[in-house]
Amino acid sequence: MTQQQRKELDEILRHGPLDIGGDVDEQRAIFHEMISGIPVPGDVSTEQDELGGVPVVIVDTPGTDPSVTVLYLHGGAYALGSAADSVGLAADVSRRVGARAVSVDYRLAPEHPFPAAVDDAVAAYRGLLDEGVPAARIAVVGESAGGGLVAATLAALRDTALPQPCCAAVFSPWVDMTVSGASTQTKADLDPVLTPEALRTRARDYLGEHNPDTPLASPIFADLTGLPPLLIQVGSHEILLDDAIRLASRAADHDVPVELQVWPEVPHVFQGFVALLDDADQALNAAAAFIERHWLERAKSE
Repeated sequence: MTQQQRKELDEILRHGPLDIGGDVDEQRAIFHEMISGIPVPGDVSTEQDELGGVPVVIVDTPGTDPSVTVLYLHGGAYALGSAADSVGLAADVSRRVGARAVSVDYRLAPEHPFPAAVDDAVAAYRGLLDEGVPAARIAVVGESAGGGLVAATLAALRDTALPQPCCAAVFSPWVDMTVSGASTQTKADLDPVLTPEALRTRARDYLGEHNPDTPLASPIFADLTGLPPLLIQVGSHEILLDDAIRLASRAADHDVPVELQVWPEVPHVFQGFVALLDDADQALNAAAAFIERHWLERAKSE
């Protein structure tokens, strides 16, 4: 059944209207319409709020533990998407780990280029700390550009001497604004969602006047020393496969506990298609187990 599910999802995505590298206003509307077409379960509650002056959406599912929090950073190539659009996937994570998710509505490019997104993510994290949430009870999760933003945020937290969260999990992270990974070419025909040209367009929007190898814009070039345990999940049918592999290698080089999971024959951020793909459910369960394990380990050590 899984093989058939993969083929059907690939077909749906190949014939979808989204063009990541297209006109920003048009693609934002299309992205929102696509996400809105996926129903959110009725037991999911959301609340608009702000942390550190940054808008957020608080996502709750039944039975969540108020003492733990998932700080969630949405995808969209730094130009599309929103905290509200991320509710479905954030709620899936929330339900599995039994914690509220706080999705950050960070500023988007090209109106707000780098480092606006990093600044907003750090401010929201600091806001959680200011509310009394211990760093050891926070996990940071992100997908696509949000996955890259997770890595950048963790490095920025270290540089500002803020305590690291318990752990982090990233799905199909985009961590290289130079778009130079080998898989941008070798996986181009297999990826039904992304193209190198689209990523380069959005990278130019995000970078503004900065070089593409700026470490906090492209965490693949950052010093990752001192970051918390990191889980990386990626599909083998996406051009960002090499971003994930190189991020895992970079983290390992800098003595970060890291786990890399490559899921065969699935596309970019496949975790968002739980209703269509058994792999997505299994991957989210694996991510939840990783987060829960590290929460438990930190609790035992305190």
